Amino acid sequence: MNEKQFEGKSAIVTGATRGIGKAIALQLANRGCNVAFNYASSAEAAEKIKSEIEGLGVKAFADSCDVADTNAAADFVKHVKSEFGGIDFLVNNAGITRDNLIMRMKEDDWDSVIDTNLKGAWNFSKAAVRPMMRNENGGSILNISSISGVVGMLGQSNYSASKAGMIGLTKSLAKEIASRNITVNALALGLVETDMASEMNEEYREKILSEIPLGRLGNTQEVAEIVCFLLSDSAKYITGQVIQADGGIAM
Repeated sequence: MNEKQFEGKSAIVTGATRGIGKAIALQLANRGCNVAFNYASSAEAAEKIKSEIEGLGVKAFADSCDVADTNAAADFVKHVKSEFGGIDFLVNNAGITRDNLIMRMKEDDWDSVIDTNLKGAWNFSKAAVRPMMRNENGGSILNISSISGVVGMLGQSNYSASKAGMIGLTKSLAKEIASRNITVNALALGLVETDMASEMNEEYREKILSEIPLGRLGNTQEVAEIVCFLLSDSAKYITGQVIQADGGIAM
């Protein structure tokens, strides 16, 4: 794949201050893409990543934004368009978990996960579609979903519902904007080696590993490479699809 395939392009990656989002933002920048990202609380971490992105010779934009706030998301996209001159790619990556059995789950735990994971993706997609429509070559939206949204997971009724909702959003939006040369896909991830995964109970980790046919967790670099492919011109005939990258655990 062309190392500078995204030169002159601009992307928004939500939730990019760590883990998967950070890897995606840096990989896009490494391939010549200007990158904007939001952060929820850590301005220091955001500034560090912004500097890393700029160090790769592209533009970077970072600002605090609650993805669940419709007006804040619209303002963020407006600022990015002003900074970069346009928006070619959107990666809806921001997400949280509040796991518990439904009998013990609080209403706030349901609402916060649905609002951040699903409404956040809707907010940013709604705001980014119009600028993309003005592009001569359209654009691409990628929703970072999960196998939890494909098969469901114990103790994750809120998270599984939010990620399944992202898949429905993907398919519906793909049909709405295909005529404008904008692709919309979802990436359903299995367990990826991140800070969150490293905090797992060792016994639970071993149980999960035993259920993964490839026998290991994914890594953020692999995810970033898949994202770059799905946003690239090589994937321009792929839309409305759910790509599972999970080591085979959901098959």
